[in-house]
Amino acid sequence: MALKIIDLGLVSFPEAYALQRELFQEVKSGVLDKVLVICRHYPVITCGRSAKKSNITVSVEELKNKGITIYDVERGGDVTYHGPGQLTVYPVFNLNYLKKDINWFLRFLEGLIISALSECGIKGKRRLGLTGVWVGERKIASIGIAVRNWITFHGLSINIKRDDLANFSLIRPCGMDIMITSVESELGNNICAEDFKKKFINTLESSIGSDHAVKVG
Repeated sequence: MALKIIDLGLVSFPEAYALQRELFQEVKSGVLDKVLVICRHYPVITCGRSAKKSNITVSVEELKNKGITIYDVERGGDVTYHGPGQLTVYPVFNLNYLKKDINWFLRFLEGLIISALSECGIKGKRRLGLTGVWVGERKIASIGIAVRNWITFHGLSINIKRDDLANFSLIRPCGMDIMITSVESELGNNICAEDFKKKFINTLESSIGSDHAVKVG
């Protein structure tokens, strides 16, 4: 079955989350077996299953003044930030048609990110015992998924624009004291987010087979 790609553009987190839940049901019922939702979010903080609220370093009132909302979600991981300067990707995949191995799927997503970064001339890497992608000691992409009935949802985010990194100071990303970087920061110049998105999609399509991708939006 063809990969369906839905590009939402800039969208609120609740809207993208509601769509994921709808698509999850379609995949579960067999109408689809793999859907990729691509978007950018208005500023938001999400807290995964293992999140500690102490990793949000400012008050709720301060976040409210900045127009940033907090959502508790069922993905793995701790606290993270999403903003318009990221590419956020939600794969709703039935792993029965790929590989029924969650660790494999996490490494698969990391590999996609590393390959897309390589297309830009950036050497991304994994770090033993951690999930996500790093450039040197700086984290450039985060991954947090949920899996039910071997169907995945939630996903990954890649920092593209350097002017959207300041809000990471509002949290301890993934519960760690780490440096966060972006594609633009590593390249030292401005890049077109649309171009990077195309690189990521091409990498995914070549990785999961020759099915023709149906793009929506």
